[in-house]
Amino acid sequence: MLTLKQKQERAARRAARIAAKHEAIRAAALPTEEGSAVMKKHEVKIGQTYQAKVSGKVVSVRIDAASLHGGWDATNTATGKKVRIKSAQRLRAEASRKATAVAHVAAGAKPAAEVAKDAKAAPPAAGGAATNPLEAHYRAQKEAAKTAKAAKVAAMRKEVAEKVARPDPELDAAVKAAAEGRQAKKAKAAKPKGERKPGILTLAADVLKDAKAPMDCKAIVEKVLAKGLWHTKGKTPAATLYAAIIREIASKGKDARFHKTDRGMFELSATAHR
Repeated sequence: MLTLKQKQERAARRAARIAAKHEAIRAAALPTEEGSAVMKKHEVKIGQTYQAKVSGKVVSVRIDAASLHGGWDATNTATGKKVRIKSAQRLRAEASRKATAVAHVAAGAKPAAEVAKDAKAAPPAAGGAATNPLEAHYRAQKEAAKTAKAAKVAAMRKEVAEKVARPDPELDAAVKAAAEGRQAKKAKAAKPKGERKPGILTLAADVLKDAKAPMDCKAIVEKVLAKGLWHTKGKTPAATLYAAIIREIASKGKDARFHKTDRGMFELSATAHR
């Protein structure tokens, strides 16, 4: 059997594997919009506006207050609907994106809206190369985010594989011993039971069969005990036998093995003699 400590260690290892898998899944599912930056909890400010993914779309949300259930209560600035942001990982720093765009425009680049409009109107450049500095900047950020995410997922997978493959001889031996104990217990339970010993009623019927006259329960019990056919720790075995005989006579009637001849006296019935 496993000790409590070994059970706790096995549960902790399993919890660590599950947590690592969930972390890898969450990391792989994080949106990587162009120019976005993952927020930390201490960076989120009440009243500020951020980018967030709501119902599969990236929208601007204003943080209204901390939520009683964790995270923050916010408002979708486009629709005015209330939403709940469960964690800071759902948010992206919108201010940094605007600052980057303003800097590029100030340097002579076109605004992002005009760049998108030109991209729809004009055919793509040969080889898919960027046509302006802003597009090149966004592409570089997107590629960097993809590379960082792939590296993070690979590191998570490596960590999970190492934790699963890490040997623990003591725990493995305890698990094996517990399995062997269960198998031995099943094998023991599968053994056929021996022949059941006859009860006091059957032995009483055998005694009355050899008797030449009716007997009382005390004499029957003494004879059974003297032959060593039955053992009891009860203080009143004669009373127990008397009650059992009366119950059989009451329930079986003519088919009962006993017949009451007088007060406290019994003999074998005619049915039992057949």
